[in-house]
Amino acid sequence: MAKQGLVLAFSLGATLMAGMVQGAPTHTEATTAPIELRAAGSLKAAMNDIIAAYQVKSQANVVAQYAPSGLLLKRIQEGERVDIFASANMKHPQALVDAGAGEKVQMFARNQLCAIAQADVPLTSANLLDTLLAPQTKLGTSTPKADPAGDYAWAVFAKAEAIKTNAKSILEAKALQLTGGPESAKPPKDRNPYGWVMENKQADVFLTYCTNAVLAQKEVPSLKIVALPPELAVGADYGLLVLKDANSATTALAEFILSPEGQAILTGYGFQPPKK
Repeated sequence: MAKQGLVLAFSLGATLMAGMVQGAPTHTEATTAPIELRAAGSLKAAMNDIIAAYQVKSQANVVAQYAPSGLLLKRIQEGERVDIFASANMKHPQALVDAGAGEKVQMFARNQLCAIAQADVPLTSANLLDTLLAPQTKLGTSTPKADPAGDYAWAVFAKAEAIKTNAKSILEAKALQLTGGPESAKPPKDRNPYGWVMENKQADVFLTYCTNAVLAQKEVPSLKIVALPPELAVGADYGLLVLKDANSATTALAEFILSPEGQAILTGYGFQPPKK
Protein backbone atom coordinates (compact mmCIF):
# COMPACT_ATOMS: atom_id res chain seq x y z
CA MET A 1 0.00 0.00 0.00
CA ALA A 2 2.87 2.37 0.90
CA LYS A 3 4.45 1.73 -2.49
CA GLN A 4 1.13 2.34 -4.26
CA GLY A 5 0.65 5.61 -2.32
CA LEU A 6 4.12 6.78 -3.33
CA VAL A 7 3.39 6.07 -6.99
CA LEU A 8 0.05 7.91 -6.73
CA ALA A 9 1.67 10.93 -5.09
CA PHE A 10 4.35 11.05 -7.77
CA SER A 11 1.68 10.85 -10.48
CA LEU A 12 -0.33 13.71 -8.93
CA GLY A 13 2.82 15.82 -8.62
CA ALA A 14 3.68 15.25 -12.26
CA THR A 15 0.15 16.20 -13.29
CA LEU A 16 0.31 19.44 -11.30
CA MET A 17 3.67 20.31 -12.80
CA ALA A 18 2.32 19.69 -16.30
CA GLY A 19 -0.66 21.92 -15.54
CA MET A 20 1.66 24.72 -14.42
CA VAL A 21 3.69 24.48 -17.62
CA GLN A 22 0.61 24.47 -19.84
CA GLY A 23 -1.46 26.97 -17.88
CA ALA A 24 -0.88 30.53 -16.68
CA PRO A 25 2.74 31.76 -16.43
CA THR A 26 4.52 31.31 -13.15
CA HIS A 27 5.78 34.29 -11.14
CA THR A 28 9.28 33.73 -12.53
CA GLU A 29 7.98 33.68 -16.10
CA ALA A 30 5.97 36.87 -15.52
CA THR A 31 8.94 38.78 -14.09
CA THR A 32 11.32 37.68 -16.86
CA ALA A 33 8.95 38.49 -19.73
CA PRO A 34 10.35 41.36 -21.81
CA ILE A 35 9.15 44.90 -21.29
CA GLU A 36 7.61 45.99 -24.60
CA LEU A 37 8.55 49.63 -25.23
CA ARG A 38 7.34 51.66 -28.21
CA ALA A 39 8.89 55.07 -28.77
CA ALA A 40 8.99 57.92 -31.25
CA GLY A 41 11.64 57.61 -33.93
CA SER A 42 13.32 60.81 -32.74
CA LEU A 43 14.08 59.04 -29.44
CA LYS A 44 15.84 56.02 -30.95
CA ALA A 45 19.47 56.90 -30.25
CA ALA A 46 18.85 58.30 -26.77
CA MET A 47 16.39 55.59 -25.74
CA ASN A 48 18.71 52.80 -26.85
CA ASP A 49 21.36 54.23 -24.52
CA ILE A 50 18.82 54.55 -21.71
CA ILE A 51 17.75 50.93 -22.17
CA ALA A 52 21.36 49.73 -22.19
CA ALA A 53 22.08 51.59 -18.94
CA TYR A 54 18.88 50.34 -17.34
CA GLN A 55 19.49 46.72 -18.29
CA VAL A 56 22.93 46.82 -16.65
CA LYS A 57 21.32 47.94 -13.40
CA SER A 58 18.23 45.75 -13.46
CA GLN A 59 18.99 42.74 -15.68
CA ALA A 60 15.61 43.47 -17.25
CA ASN A 61 14.87 42.49 -20.84
CA VAL A 62 13.49 45.45 -22.81
CA VAL A 63 12.26 45.07 -26.38
CA ALA A 64 12.05 48.45 -28.12
CA GLN A 65 10.52 49.42 -31.43
CA TYR A 66 10.60 52.92 -32.92
CA ALA A 67 8.20 54.60 -35.34
CA PRO A 68 6.26 57.84 -35.75
CA SER A 69 4.15 58.35 -32.63
CA GLY A 70 0.86 58.58 -34.51
CA LEU A 71 1.47 55.23 -36.17
CA LEU A 72 2.43 53.69 -32.83
CA LEU A 73 -0.78 55.01 -31.29
CA LYS A 74 -2.79 53.33 -34.03
CA ARG A 75 -0.98 50.02 -33.46
CA ILE A 76 -1.71 50.14 -29.74
CA GLN A 77 -5.34 51.05 -30.37
CA GLU A 78 -5.60 48.08 -32.71
CA GLY A 79 -4.46 45.69 -29.99
CA GLU A 80 -0.66 45.47 -30.09
CA ARG A 81 0.61 44.50 -26.64
CA VAL A 82 2.71 47.36 -25.31
CA ASP A 83 3.86 48.06 -21.76
CA ILE A 84 5.23 51.60 -22.11
CA PHE A 85 4.75 54.27 -24.78
CA ALA A 86 7.16 57.21 -25.23
CA SER A 87 5.54 59.69 -27.60
CA ALA A 88 6.85 62.86 -29.25
CA ASN A 89 3.75 64.66 -28.00
CA MET A 90 1.37 64.53 -25.06
CA LYS A 91 -1.74 64.14 -27.21
CA HIS A 92 -1.25 60.56 -28.38
CA PRO A 93 -0.64 58.95 -24.96
CA GLN A 94 -3.44 61.08 -23.52
CA ALA A 95 -5.79 59.53 -26.11
CA LEU A 96 -4.97 56.15 -24.57
CA VAL A 97 -5.65 57.48 -21.06
CA ASP A 98 -8.98 58.87 -22.24
CA ALA A 99 -9.84 55.40 -23.56
CA GLY A 100 -9.02 53.79 -20.20
CA ALA A 101 -5.75 52.19 -21.34
CA GLY A 102 -3.56 53.98 -18.80
CA GLU A 103 -3.71 56.33 -15.84
CA LYS A 104 -1.42 59.34 -16.33
CA VAL A 105 0.83 60.80 -19.02
CA GLN A 106 4.15 62.08 -17.69
CA MET A 107 6.15 64.68 -19.62
CA PHE A 108 9.72 63.36 -19.71
CA ALA A 109 11.52 65.52 -22.31
CA ARG A 110 11.14 68.53 -24.57
CA ASN A 111 12.45 69.32 -28.02
CA GLN A 112 12.42 72.21 -30.48
CA LEU A 113 11.92 72.48 -34.22
CA CYS A 114 14.92 73.49 -36.32
CA ALA A 115 15.58 73.84 -40.03
CA ILE A 116 18.15 71.71 -41.86
CA ALA A 117 19.44 73.30 -45.06
CA GLN A 118 21.62 72.24 -47.96
CA ALA A 119 25.03 73.89 -48.02
CA ASP A 120 24.16 76.03 -51.06
CA VAL A 121 20.97 77.45 -49.52
CA PRO A 122 21.74 80.86 -47.92
CA LEU A 123 19.43 80.22 -44.97
CA THR A 124 19.48 82.22 -41.74
CA SER A 125 17.01 82.66 -38.92
CA ALA A 126 16.28 86.16 -40.22
CA ASN A 127 15.41 85.10 -43.78
CA LEU A 128 13.89 81.72 -42.93
CA LEU A 129 10.27 82.54 -43.72
CA ASP A 130 11.11 84.28 -47.01
CA THR A 131 13.26 81.31 -48.01
CA LEU A 132 10.52 78.80 -47.19
CA LEU A 133 7.98 80.81 -49.17
CA ALA A 134 10.22 81.20 -52.23
CA PRO A 135 8.75 79.17 -55.13
CA GLN A 136 12.10 77.55 -55.94
CA THR A 137 12.65 76.24 -52.40
CA LYS A 138 11.85 72.56 -51.93
CA LEU A 139 10.47 72.39 -48.39
CA GLY A 140 10.51 69.02 -46.62
CA THR A 141 8.49 68.02 -43.56
CA SER A 142 7.31 64.89 -41.85
CA THR A 143 3.72 63.68 -42.22
CA PRO A 144 1.07 65.41 -40.05
CA LYS A 145 -1.19 63.17 -37.93
CA ALA A 146 1.05 60.15 -38.46
CA ASP A 147 4.10 61.90 -36.98
CA PRO A 148 4.00 64.78 -34.46
CA ALA A 149 7.03 66.33 -36.21
CA GLY A 150 4.70 66.99 -39.13
CA ASP A 151 2.09 68.48 -36.80
CA TYR A 152 4.73 70.79 -35.32
CA ALA A 153 5.78 71.91 -38.82
CA TRP A 154 2.14 72.79 -39.51
CA ALA A 155 2.15 74.79 -36.26
CA VAL A 156 5.08 76.78 -37.68
CA PHE A 157 3.01 77.44 -40.82
CA ALA A 158 0.12 78.69 -38.66
CA LYS A 159 2.47 81.10 -36.90
CA ALA A 160 3.74 82.30 -40.27
CA GLU A 161 0.25 83.49 -41.15
CA ALA A 162 0.52 86.19 -38.49
CA ILE A 163 3.64 87.50 -40.22
CA LYS A 164 2.65 87.22 -43.89
CA THR A 165 -0.85 86.91 -45.30
CA ASN A 166 -1.51 83.56 -47.01
CA ALA A 167 1.77 82.13 -45.71
CA LYS A 168 -0.02 79.24 -44.03
CA SER A 169 -1.82 78.03 -47.14
CA ILE A 170 1.25 78.49 -49.34
CA LEU A 171 3.51 76.51 -46.99
CA GLU A 172 0.97 73.72 -46.45
CA ALA A 173 0.50 73.38 -50.21
CA LYS A 174 4.19 73.23 -51.05
CA ALA A 175 5.40 71.10 -48.11
CA LEU A 176 6.78 67.75 -49.27
CA GLN A 177 5.77 65.17 -46.65
CA LEU A 178 8.87 63.02 -47.02
CA THR A 179 9.06 61.12 -43.73
CA GLY A 180 6.91 59.72 -40.95
CA GLY A 181 3.96 58.44 -42.97
CA PRO A 182 2.88 54.84 -43.55
CA GLU A 183 3.91 55.12 -47.22
CA SER A 184 7.10 57.15 -46.72
CA ALA A 185 10.25 55.80 -48.35
CA LYS A 186 12.41 53.98 -45.82
CA PRO A 187 16.09 54.89 -45.52
CA PRO A 188 18.77 52.19 -45.47
CA LYS A 189 19.23 50.43 -42.13
CA ASP A 190 20.99 52.53 -39.49
CA ARG A 191 20.70 55.72 -41.56
CA ASN A 192 19.16 58.87 -40.14
CA PRO A 193 16.07 59.48 -42.30
CA TYR A 194 16.61 63.24 -42.43
CA GLY A 195 20.27 62.98 -43.34
CA TRP A 196 19.33 60.45 -46.01
CA VAL A 197 16.56 62.65 -47.44
CA MET A 198 18.85 65.68 -47.59
CA GLU A 199 21.81 63.72 -48.97
CA ASN A 200 19.57 62.62 -51.82
CA LYS A 201 18.53 66.24 -52.49
CA GLN A 202 14.83 65.55 -51.89
CA ALA A 203 14.54 68.90 -50.10
CA ASP A 204 16.44 72.18 -49.91
CA VAL A 205 15.20 72.87 -46.38
CA PHE A 206 13.66 70.39 -43.95
CA LEU A 207 11.80 71.24 -40.75
CA THR A 208 12.36 68.68 -38.00
CA TYR A 209 13.37 68.37 -34.35
CA CYS A 210 16.68 69.98 -33.44
CA THR A 211 17.83 66.61 -32.09
CA ASN A 212 17.14 65.01 -35.48
CA ALA A 213 18.99 67.85 -37.18
CA VAL A 214 22.11 67.17 -35.11
CA LEU A 215 22.03 63.46 -36.00
CA ALA A 216 21.50 64.29 -39.69
CA GLN A 217 24.46 66.67 -39.68
CA LYS A 218 26.69 63.98 -38.15
CA GLU A 219 25.95 61.81 -41.18
CA VAL A 220 26.05 64.64 -43.73
CA PRO A 221 28.46 67.28 -42.35
CA SER A 222 27.75 69.75 -45.16
CA LEU A 223 24.21 70.33 -43.85
CA LYS A 224 23.47 73.53 -41.96
CA ILE A 225 21.26 73.72 -38.87
CA VAL A 226 19.31 76.96 -38.47
CA ALA A 227 17.25 77.94 -35.44
CA LEU A 228 13.73 79.17 -36.09
CA PRO A 229 13.24 82.84 -35.23
CA PRO A 230 11.31 83.50 -32.00
CA GLU A 231 8.12 84.41 -33.83
CA LEU A 232 8.08 80.99 -35.57
CA ALA A 233 9.56 78.88 -32.78
CA VAL A 234 7.65 75.71 -31.85
CA GLY A 235 8.47 73.39 -28.97
CA ALA A 236 7.60 69.72 -28.55
CA ASP A 237 6.58 68.10 -25.24
CA TYR A 238 7.27 64.35 -25.05
CA GLY A 239 4.87 62.16 -23.05
CA LEU A 240 5.47 58.84 -21.29
CA LEU A 241 2.69 56.37 -20.43
CA VAL A 242 2.75 53.02 -18.63
CA LEU A 243 -0.21 51.17 -20.04
CA LYS A 244 -2.87 49.30 -18.13
CA ASP A 245 -1.93 45.69 -17.23
CA ALA A 246 1.71 46.38 -18.11
CA ASN A 247 4.52 44.04 -17.12
CA SER A 248 5.16 44.56 -13.39
CA ALA A 249 8.75 45.62 -14.16
CA THR A 250 7.64 48.50 -16.37
CA THR A 251 7.19 51.13 -13.65
CA ALA A 252 10.85 50.82 -12.67
CA LEU A 253 11.87 51.48 -16.29
CA ALA A 254 9.63 54.56 -16.41
CA GLU A 255 11.20 55.80 -13.17
CA PHE A 256 14.68 55.30 -14.63
CA ILE A 257 13.79 57.37 -17.73
CA LEU A 258 12.69 60.17 -15.38
CA SER A 259 15.69 59.75 -13.07
CA PRO A 260 18.77 62.03 -13.20
CA GLU A 261 20.70 59.30 -15.05
CA GLY A 262 18.01 58.84 -17.69
CA GLN A 263 17.58 62.60 -18.06
CA ALA A 264 21.32 63.08 -18.46
CA ILE A 265 21.31 60.68 -21.42
CA LEU A 266 18.43 62.59 -23.03
CA THR A 267 20.22 65.91 -22.44
CA GLY A 268 23.32 64.48 -24.09
CA TYR A 269 21.28 64.01 -27.26
CA GLY A 270 19.97 67.58 -27.19
CA PHE A 271 16.63 67.04 -25.46
CA GLN A 272 15.54 69.53 -22.84
CA PRO A 273 14.24 68.49 -19.41
CA PRO A 274 10.48 68.44 -18.79
CA LYS A 275 8.80 71.54 -17.46
CA LYS A 276 8.64 71.73 -13.68
